[in-house]
Amino acid sequence: MSSRLRAALLAAALCHLSIPLAAQGPASAPSVPSIERLDPALDAVIAPGTPIERVATGFGFTEGPMWHDGRLWFSDVTGDKMRAVTPDGKVQELIANAGGLPNPPAGASIGSNGMVPAPDGTVLMTQMGARRIVKVGKDGRLQPFLSDYQGKRLNSPNDLVYDRAGALWFTDPPFGLFNGMDKDPAKELPFNGVFRYAGGKLTAVITDMTLPNGIGFSPDFKTLYVGNYGPDMYVRAYEVGPGGTLSAPRELIRLPAGRGGPDGLKVDTAGNIWMTGPGGIRIVTPAGKVLGQIKLPETAANLAFAGDGHIVYITASTSIYRLRSKVKGMLPLYADAK
Repeated sequence: MSSRLRAALLAAALCHLSIPLAAQGPASAPSVPSIERLDPALDAVIAPGTPIERVATGFGFTEGPMWHDGRLWFSDVTGDKMRAVTPDGKVQELIANAGGLPNPPAGASIGSNGMVPAPDGTVLMTQMGARRIVKVGKDGRLQPFLSDYQGKRLNSPNDLVYDRAGALWFTDPPFGLFNGMDKDPAKELPFNGVFRYAGGKLTAVITDMTLPNGIGFSPDFKTLYVGNYGPDMYVRAYEVGPGGTLSAPRELIRLPAGRGGPDGLKVDTAGNIWMTGPGGIRIVTPAGKVLGQIKLPETAANLAFAGDGHIVYITASTSIYRLRSKVKGMLPLYADAK
């Protein structure tokens, strides 16, 4: 990798991870949340006049939202804690030292990140600091799940999703390698990949993205979407074949430079992709047309559909926001019914 590319990657990650949170929003960030309608078709997704409310605030950097057990579970990446917030805004700390490092550097982005319900009733949670995926039992105890690929440690698992066949897919950028990311001497893999885990076998299915991040499937599970955080910011779509084979990659959308990037993404039952990026969350059709944008006073890192699937929670820097969607979102495959 050239020194120029290394510098660009580091700059992209620092924009995501190290800038003081109060300064993360772009200069034009609104002082209050708003929804920008760019196409009339947005009205079928989000009703005109839909309010956006701030449910809770005061965190370090919020990420990895997942609706579970009647609450929103989320990660405080720089606070190194995994928390939950109830619909009425009550916050509970579920796991301290969620990133798994014994002596984490203060303020580093080494906490937990993405989460997903597992088939056995546990929750899988990524640990950026420990560079692994763990199982969170119903009693809150953690058990190792995945940490290595072909004898080499993973970089820093970030976001994850199950497909309809029960295979686990996850992204593995180097954000948790806080001593320079790709230049960190502790990095063992020569790529930042997307992995598929099925039948006890871990396979690297994508190895040519610089910073793979958000990941999700279309409602029929025939298309996989993966966001690349930088330095080129885009979301790519792949056709999914038998056994998880990927083909026909295409660029769904390329995003302009700015604070934030293609971080978390989710898909609704109409096939629209809700993706974070500079300036807010874009609602994009499978053809790549932007219908509208949710703009917040803070940089949005991720989102999750909750409850009946029509509630949207957004993790944005120091706060959690919420709005309602007319279109039902795709809930995790093994989500509980609460």
